[in-house]
Amino acid sequence: MSKLAAQDKFLDLSDYGRPFGKLLANSLKNTSFTPIHVTLLFGVAGLLAMYCIGNNHYNWAGFFIVLKSGIDAADGELARLKNTPSYSGRYLDSVFDIILNFLFLMTICYISQTPLWLTLIAFFCIQLQGTLYNYYYVILRNKSVGGDTTSKVFEYKTPRALPGESQKSVDILFKIYTVVYGGFDKIIHAMDSDAYRVKTLPNWFMTLVSLYGLGFQLLIIAVLLPLGQIEWIVPFFIAYSALILILIGIRKTYFN
Repeated sequence: MSKLAAQDKFLDLSDYGRPFGKLLANSLKNTSFTPIHVTLLFGVAGLLAMYCIGNNHYNWAGFFIVLKSGIDAADGELARLKNTPSYSGRYLDSVFDIILNFLFLMTICYISQTPLWLTLIAFFCIQLQGTLYNYYYVILRNKSVGGDTTSKVFEYKTPRALPGESQKSVDILFKIYTVVYGGFDKIIHAMDSDAYRVKTLPNWFMTLVSLYGLGFQLLIIAVLLPLGQIEWIVPFFIAYSALILILIGIRKTYFN
């Protein structure tokens, strides 16, 4: 939780891969590996997980899904260790995440013979859930004294490239980011448009919101697969969206 001031740190249930991520980042800090290389590496772990799902190796699929979450935590850690923050890395990480989420569900759809239309609804639901988590988390980070502000609450215009990265790369990745995430952002902003006005969000509330973090979502899949419950993954994430209204209701009622 190095993105927040000490008083704002909370138990992030989706961030269980952070210890491994820090260990990996520390092992790479004196090498030529860059955060972008680590981002590509978690993409490989995701592809291996899909291969395992496609071949009914569900235990290994669960392992690679959890490994993907650990590696995913390492790119940001490495950027902080090397003092090389970048918008390119941030957007590439997010774009990889949504692509892998889609491919995970399409693989599950194929193997489990779940209807495609139901799988697409589940994909929409997963992304909306993750957007709510990111929305509140980014608000907290921007309110936190000394917190990380690389991510903005409202991503409406291309940021200026940071030292060491190309403005052209930032422009391209930002456009891709806004295309794949823009609709989800607008929906969540419309559902809770005043959230950014809050002074802070309590630790217990953010822990509850972290049930929607990508890491926790993937952990659910990683647990259900070895249990032989692949048929339940798609309907589960559709039903899981009911928590969105509960979380927004709590925020609007108690934190203004």
